[in-house]
Amino acid sequence: MNEHSKLAIYVLSDSVGGTASNISNAALSQFPQLECNFKIFSFIREKNQLMNILKKAQEVNAIILHTFVSKTLIHTIHDFCSENDLTCFDILNPIMREISKRTNLQPQFKPGAMHKLDENYFDRIGAMEFAVTYDDGKDPKGFLEADIVILGISRTSKTPLSIYLANQNYKVANLPLMPEAEIPSELWSVDPKKIVGLTNDESILSNIRKERMISYGMNPDTPYSSTERIQKEIRYAETLYAKLGCQIINVANKSIEETAAIIVNSFQAH
Repeated sequence: MNEHSKLAIYVLSDSVGGTASNISNAALSQFPQLECNFKIFSFIREKNQLMNILKKAQEVNAIILHTFVSKTLIHTIHDFCSENDLTCFDILNPIMREISKRTNLQPQFKPGAMHKLDENYFDRIGAMEFAVTYDDGKDPKGFLEADIVILGISRTSKTPLSIYLANQNYKVANLPLMPEAEIPSELWSVDPKKIVGLTNDESILSNIRKERMISYGMNPDTPYSSTERIQKEIRYAETLYAKLGCQIINVANKSIEETAAIIVNSFQAH
């Protein structure tokens, strides 16, 4: 890998840094071949804290993204980057200035305002706890309380999808499907509009399962990853989805975010 394929990105924030981090990761996802030194520096409130980090950034010629609202810290970081020829992106303030210009309102300039402990915050925490409690069909009663019920055979991303949706305040329960396992009776009492059945392409599933076996130090060619087994599981799942009358999503070549967007759009349409 040549030097041009290496990069340093520093995210600086007076709060958790989630906003700038998400933007950075969205950009980095377009460069899968890139080796990136990615660091997040959270809860920076003092000028001396900031200066120490900026000196480290200078050493590696990092791209800097920040979401400061303190005028002192904003001036400090912009002056330092200008004097030392560092690239710096101010994520929040240009947007805030435009909002002020159009509305004649002044921002609060309050660090971490997005993460205040309001009702929405506690709803999200509750949804995350729900997703953990009712992951992998641990308690079928969760299907009756869930906003969304996710079904899928092994390696269709049920759990990460559940957590992602929980972070958007949806209570999600999920159930792994196997032809040999009995379907909990509670599932048949759930509104089909709340149920999502996940599937995947046979070849992709086989590769994912083989890689999983390798990561465990095991032979990749097992019944778990065999074509015959995967075909059987896919047929079983699709037959069940037809009986339930639920939405079906093929997650092949889809990111968690894309699958979640499809589910949320469908959920909100009902």
